[in-house]
Parts: sequence; C-alpha cells; structure tokens
Amino acid sequence: MASIASAFVAFTALFAAVQATPVATGVASAAAPARSAATTGGSTVGNPFTGKQIYANPYYASEVLSLAVPSLSAPYNTKASSVAEVGTFAWLDSAAKVPTIGTYLADIEKKNTAGASPPIIGAFVVYDLPNRDCAAAASNGEYSVANNGLQNYQTYINNIKTQIQAYPNVDVVLLIEPDSLANLVTNLNVANCSAAEADYKAGVTYAMQQLNLPNVAMYLDAGHAGWLGWSANIGPAAQLFGQLYTAAGSPSQVRGLATNVANYNAWSISSAPSYTSGDSNYDEQLYVNALAPLLTQQGFPAHFITDTSRNGVQPTKQQAWGDWCNVIGTGFGVRPTTNTGNALEDAFVWVKPGGECDGTSDTSAARYDYHCGLSDALQPSPEAGTWFQAYFAQLLENANPSF
Repeated sequence: MASIASAFVAFTALFAAVQATPVATGVASAAAPARSAATTGGSTVGNPFTGKQIYANPYYASEVLSLAVPSLSAPYNTKASSVAEVGTFAWLDSAAKVPTIGTYLADIEKKNTAGASPPIIGAFVVYDLPNRDCAAAASNGEYSVANNGLQNYQTYINNIKTQIQAYPNVDVVLLIEPDSLANLVTNLNVANCSAAEADYKAGVTYAMQQLNLPNVAMYLDAGHAGWLGWSANIGPAAQLFGQLYTAAGSPSQVRGLATNVANYNAWSISSAPSYTSGDSNYDEQLYVNALAPLLTQQGFPAHFITDTSRNGVQPTKQQAWGDWCNVIGTGFGVRPTTNTGNALEDAFVWVKPGGECDGTSDTSAARYDYHCGLSDALQPSPEAGTWFQAYFAQLLENANPSF
C-alpha cells in the first residue's frame, strides 16, 4: 500500500485531469428555516451552505477514479464515478497539505467567475494539533507537545490564514480539530491527553482567532451522540465550548459545531439500537437538540452540521458504540444538503472521504489500534489514511440513497 505522502505526490499529477465537480447542497426546507447566507463570495453570514454547492476536492476524486473505478465491474464502476463528484471536505492533516488550499480556492474562484450556479464554496478540516487524537494510536499526528508542538501548530494555522486571505472572494467552511475537545471532556485519564490539554485549548483558541476572516465560517468538532451525548458529558462539553469561545473573543465567524465526523450514527432513528446502552440521545438529532440550549446558556452559537458520509445503514453492526474503526456493513449516507428538517442543523455534509482507511488491523504496525482488530471491523485493513478498496466497495454497495 502506497504511503500517504506518495499518494499525495501522485495526486498533483492527476489534478489537471480531474475536474472537480461541486454538489449542490440545496435550499433549506420550509421545516428548517435558515438565515440567508451572502449570495456573493467574500462575506459569510448565516448558514454558509444555503444557496451554495460544496467543492468536490480533486484529491479524493483522484483516489476514487484511479484506485476504485478500475477495480470495480459494472454497474459499480459507473456508480463509483458518481461518488467522485460528491462535495467532500479536504483534510489538512499535515502542514504539507496546506498549499492545496490555494490550489483549490483558485479553481473555485475560476469556476465562480465563469458563472457556477449555485456558487461554489471550499470546505476543509483543520486537523494537526500536537498529540493529535490523543486517546488513539491510528491517527497520531506530526506534532508533539514535548517538541514545540504548539508553536508548530500556530505556524500551521498562520499558513492556512495566508492561503485563505489570498482568495477573499471565495467562501470557505472550516471544521476545527475532530475529536480534540471531546477528548478533553472524557479522556483526561489518558496520559497523552492530559499532557495535551493546555495545548489543545490554546491551539483551538488560536485557530478561532486567526481564522476569523469575513469569508470563513467555522464549526468546532463536538464528537457525536455516543461520546458527548451522555448526561455526564453533555454539560461539561457545552461549558468547554463556551469557555474557549469566550477566551477567543467570541469570534463572529464561528458558526457552531460539527457532529458525527467520520462516524456512523443515524441522524434520526425510530428506536434506540442495543449498542447505544441506554443513552437518551441515541441519534445525532437528539444530541443536537439536547446540546443546543446548553450552548446558548454558555453564549456559544447553537448551529450544527453532521457528517452523513458513512451512516447510510441503520442500525449499524457495531458491537459497542465506541467501535469506530472500519465498521462492517456500513454504507454511504445522504449526500450534502441543507434539507435537514431541523432549524438548528445547517447541513448534512460529507466530511470523511469514504474509502480512506480508519486504521490498520496489522497488530505488528506501530500505529495499530485494537479497535481495528475487533470483530465488527472490516479486515485486513491498511494504515490509516491510505486507500481501502474493500471498504469503499462496501460503502458503495450499501449506499442509502443508492448511486
């Protein structure tokens, strides 16, 4: 399996051949009124997805077209080509990927100038805190608290800011640091997390301050219903979000929170699955509805987006709700849309690029996490972030709605 770095280098050669196709997110339904976003680029107000379409990032499209499509027979090869056209967030999971912001925003600006209708927005995941994903092994990042991690992270954020400032007429959505603050709520008993607590708080605060640009909308990550939705966790989570938001100066471009990132939970399900173990917030809508008033009490903006990229099959085949790695039986979920049926919910989005592996099942690997060897994890699986063809095929075959 090629490394992430080599795959990234190969992508640059494919970019010219891959014309990214944005996907319309639609208009908010009558049941989900939303403030209108600016209709022209350069000033993001209200729901940033309203009347816009999300850029389908060419890196993911190149993976699908060059790795997935040639391995599939009809009709799935054609269906896979359609997946490549879905607007999907681009992950800035290393400093080396930051320059792709400029590449993508230049392409978006070109398309918008040519009359793209609806206008296109960029969507990126900011994901490079020191001691990243501190409670897991598979997603360990490039910076460490013990080795100038916060300073390196601030440079990373500064470089993101510079890239975005070069394209002030292109609207951008940023999802800030998946799993980070959720780990501070529940996993400070893990040494790697307790060591990172101060830098996580300082780093997220710095990101909110520096990326508070007129053409940007930010959503902080809020885990998911099975993590922070429990009664013991939801209150402390809201307090933490409020504290950091206030410490950052209540930045105007922080829109709200993102849930279910790279996870599998239903947005709405009629009854609680057995693996939810008695949590009253057993789907993402229940979680959002319960969290919103607590956020309002803390002065934090109560708007949400939810990752539906892998939640098409409900209930899932998870043995336990905390099982997160390459879960068997999953399928692509609802494509990006603002038709959410809930005024709190700005949009359903695709954050996790389906087919990129969560982690390896190889017990001898340095980044092995035991979750990837459980009975409800698809195996054998390669390293985190590399292409996992069998998993992509599973998502495609089980897609709901189908392609």
